[in-house]
Amino acid sequence: MKVSVIVPVRDEEDSIRTLLDGLLNQSRKPDEIVITDGGSTDSTTDIISGYILQGAPIKLIVTKMALPGHGRNLGARAADSEWLGFIDAGIKPDRHWLEYLVKKAEGDATIDVVYGSWAPVTNSFFKECAAIAYVPPPRDSDGESLRPRSITSTLMRKKVWQAVGGFPEYLRSGEDLVFMNRIDAAGFCSVSESRAIVYWQIKPSMTSTFKRFVTYSRNNIRAGLWRDWQLTIFRRYLVLLFLTIPAFWRGASWLLLPFGAWLVLMFARAAVAIRRNRFCFPTKLVRNLGRIFAVTAVIVVLDAAAFIGTFEWLLKDSFRQNPTPVMEADDDA
Repeated sequence: MKVSVIVPVRDEEDSIRTLLDGLLNQSRKPDEIVITDGGSTDSTTDIISGYILQGAPIKLIVTKMALPGHGRNLGARAADSEWLGFIDAGIKPDRHWLEYLVKKAEGDATIDVVYGSWAPVTNSFFKECAAIAYVPPPRDSDGESLRPRSITSTLMRKKVWQAVGGFPEYLRSGEDLVFMNRIDAAGFCSVSESRAIVYWQIKPSMTSTFKRFVTYSRNNIRAGLWRDWQLTIFRRYLVLLFLTIPAFWRGASWLLLPFGAWLVLMFARAAVAIRRNRFCFPTKLVRNLGRIFAVTAVIVVLDAAAFIGTFEWLLKDSFRQNPTPVMEADDDA
């Protein structure tokens, strides 16, 4: 069983070594690593070329303005193996990640796709609170503790990628969800392996989190997935908007009521998130008191990003008959 690991990258000079070292030191090494650089302006390609000169089994494809879906498609098309492993830059795989995925696939000839697991890296108080705010905790499923599936920890037959037409290429985000939904609709046999874990870096600041989720919001609508996220937010704020109507005859002081309701809603959502993650991030009462304010602030920022991204979609995408690739800024500051 031969495996090609596919990686789309762009401006990853700070993280690419961690990923490549992690892949090259796997307990079950990939037969090849196919990297598509989608227009890096930093030293990403130079670093990768250095690994190639040292004999690493890496195939580098350099193109311009490639969004993640296009990058993965180019890599998959160039792969020589029957099985494709998908992972992203900015991620560190556990040493046994590929071994566990492969063993799962080899254990049953009917398996077409194996979804591994993933976990956020929470090495700061902000990242911890951000993870609590928007990273879904693992849930028990058939005796395994699993987070929602992610393309960044996946192994599949190349014929699966071919059969569903690859990844959408005009989306900056959400293309993986569309792709995985297509796999479900096509009826391929998919299983999970919780031991095959990768570690994902969370954005380190409120500013970079806001920028990332504006991009997510806009592309979530472009992908037709707005019911999975924005719809719930819009409904909540529509109710709050109705609460402001009496202010027209009762005066501006009435606005204190919807504002108070909004504050209660934000803190309640933060409290629910903290409780939901109590087993992932156990701590004492004092730290939780600090968390509730930080998590509330993150939730407010995520809501704002959902609205701003929606407005961007209205202004830039809603009247386009054929969406075209849009390279979004990706500020990691």
